[in-house]
Amino acid sequence: MDLRMSGLIARIFRKGGARVAALGAALVLAVAVTTPARAVSGSTAGSGAPAARSAGASIVPFGCAAPSTGKIHCFGKGRLAPNATGNPNSSGLRPADLISAYKLSGTNGAGRTVAIVDAFDDPKAEADLGAYRSAYGLPACTTANGCFKKVNQSGQTLPLPSVDYGWGEEESLDLDMVSAICPACHILLVEASSADTTSLSAAEDTAATTPGVVAVSNSWGGSEDSTTIAADSHFNHSGVAITASSGDSGYGVSWPASSGFVTAVGGTSLKTASNARGWTETAWASAGSGCSSNETKPSWQADSGCAKRTVADVSAVADPNTGVAVYDTANSCGGGTFCDLLLALGLAQGADGWVQVGGTSASSPIIASVYALAGNTSSTLYGSYPYSHTSSLFDVTSGSNGTCTPAYLCTAGVGYDGPTGLGTPNGVGAF
Repeated sequence: MDLRMSGLIARIFRKGGARVAALGAALVLAVAVTTPARAVSGSTAGSGAPAARSAGASIVPFGCAAPSTGKIHCFGKGRLAPNATGNPNSSGLRPADLISAYKLSGTNGAGRTVAIVDAFDDPKAEADLGAYRSAYGLPACTTANGCFKKVNQSGQTLPLPSVDYGWGEEESLDLDMVSAICPACHILLVEASSADTTSLSAAEDTAATTPGVVAVSNSWGGSEDSTTIAADSHFNHSGVAITASSGDSGYGVSWPASSGFVTAVGGTSLKTASNARGWTETAWASAGSGCSSNETKPSWQADSGCAKRTVADVSAVADPNTGVAVYDTANSCGGGTFCDLLLALGLAQGADGWVQVGGTSASSPIIASVYALAGNTSSTLYGSYPYSHTSSLFDVTSGSNGTCTPAYLCTAGVGYDGPTGLGTPNGVGAF
């Protein structure tokens, strides 16, 4: 018997009692929905968006590590099992789908750089990025051709932080979303040495001050406290659009999304529809939103139910059930069918090929990339620009992420609301 298999069996039986039955059922499900997912052949061929993944595959957070004294984590959520065919056209929304939904065809961000700030190292970042772009016919983005660069929080290529496969999956999601929205953009990946405010703040400064960077995405956050106001200065970079995920736990405020120096990005569920747009969106039930407890209200925010900073500003797709296709092979189990089973059981971290994922971790890099396409960040005042260009947004008017008073902070409606902000991109005019 394979030693890894015997170890798994031993682990299952150590659980005992009802846990054995539950894990056994999960194993049966995993066998049913997983296959090796190495193949990356394919193209944008096919009509319409791919079908949503089977409801049998559980949706869980990526499991990004944080220091024992820390609070910051990434916001990605995905289905544990790779898709049943290993086909990039069946594992979530593709670049062509996102371009269609947000009316971004004909735009070009050539010469501009989008930076991604995350914690820890993804050892497969460049290779997986290459597989994603190749599968969808996007131009290569590599270190060799000058399109891609990975650095530590000090801006150096070495040494890189320690590896964390949960954060690695987050990094794959972020890189793939920049590629999907702005395939001509260059990409800078800045890896903080740890998931704490000090390290991530240093990485933020590196990202925002690197020549060529016009937008920075942050798909992570934590609760507000007395230290976050002081850390806001690291997001204060004139001429650079900085986006931050609003969170994935429903109604409630997360920092740095609550900072007045960022565009706070909420989340939606995005589906095809027989309407003029061809798509419909509702507020995602787990998108973060609310009224900050300590951040001053920006001058450009005018909603009356919150005396301080309101989250979010704008939004994009985030629901893993209507999520995006991502390619990630960085995992703690080595790859292969057995690895897929461990991932499906939650006994390993990372992914093993094509996965359908979401979270406001997806919507933040999407919006950062739309800013890059617009090429207008030198004239924007932090997150204010969309507030004076709402006609270039799709207003999301239904769905909620909880119960609250006043209701607009957690329930979508006409005009501004908490979960979706002012709405989602309708071209680049709002950015």
